[in-house]
Amino acid sequence: MISGGRGTLVRMGVLALLWGSSFLWIKLALHGLNPVQITVARCALGALVVVVLCYSARHKLPGDRRVWGHLVVAAIFGNVLPFALFALGERTVDSGVAGVLNSTTPLWALLIGIIIGTERALKPVRLTGLLLGFVGTLLIFAPWQQAGVASWGSLTILAAAASYAVSYTYIGKTLSGRGVAPIALSATQLVTATGLSLFTLPIGGFATVNLTPSVLIAIAVLGVFGTGFAFAINFRLIADEGPTNATTVGYLLPVVSVLLGAAFLGEGINLRVIAGMVVVLIGVGMTRWQKKTPSPVVAEDSTAVLAKT
Repeated sequence: MISGGRGTLVRMGVLALLWGSSFLWIKLALHGLNPVQITVARCALGALVVVVLCYSARHKLPGDRRVWGHLVVAAIFGNVLPFALFALGERTVDSGVAGVLNSTTPLWALLIGIIIGTERALKPVRLTGLLLGFVGTLLIFAPWQQAGVASWGSLTILAAAASYAVSYTYIGKTLSGRGVAPIALSATQLVTATGLSLFTLPIGGFATVNLTPSVLIAIAVLGVFGTGFAFAINFRLIADEGPTNATTVGYLLPVVSVLLGAAFLGEGINLRVIAGMVVVLIGVGMTRWQKKTPSPVVAEDSTAVLAKT
């Protein structure tokens, strides 16, 4: 059966919607801001949103210094570094190619998990699902038909995807089971990321900006929704599903991007794209497949029946 309840599937769907449009918003934001400015703005707006959510839910930021230390690492690899790398890469790379490269995050997370020993019980069906998800993403965007795949921009985005995987795995290994609410962890990470991102301002953060309405809307959506609300949901997924399963939401992003493009931009959907979306959904389903085991009550009743006979 497929693991995860209805709430988990809803959270994955919402997260896919929020992150599925992020490449478009980054492109728009680059019309008036540079990668450093986008990174700082995203972190700051996201932190504001999640801190409000945290305290409105009557949670507090953790007081344990070790938790903050772990979240410094998570903030570097999960926010500051990938935010800057994605914005830098999308200066020269199409958003479709960026989406394909971003979908390698689950594979990076799987590789890291195998290396550090957190994925020892990996089942063949889950491994096949991970690979199918990536194949489906390739079918959707067909990067072999686009220029700029083998470029420094593409390598930059690939590094960003690997950075996300490091953050996912690190959070799952060091922060799971510490008794801290996911929303508090998310708030702490983004507060930390905001502080760390300020150190990048001398690199180019004081350059002239061009804050047109489209740029303001793009950075607001990226910060409030694509960072704040998205990371709050993402931490809950990591807590509920584990780091590798949580990364599989990345395979849903191309599906969302294609559907949004068809609905609002008039982009066509051909048989190759439809086939790719089907393969993606099958792959995600396989990564969440778990063998159904009888409940203790059922097992106990069966034992009692056998004893009576």
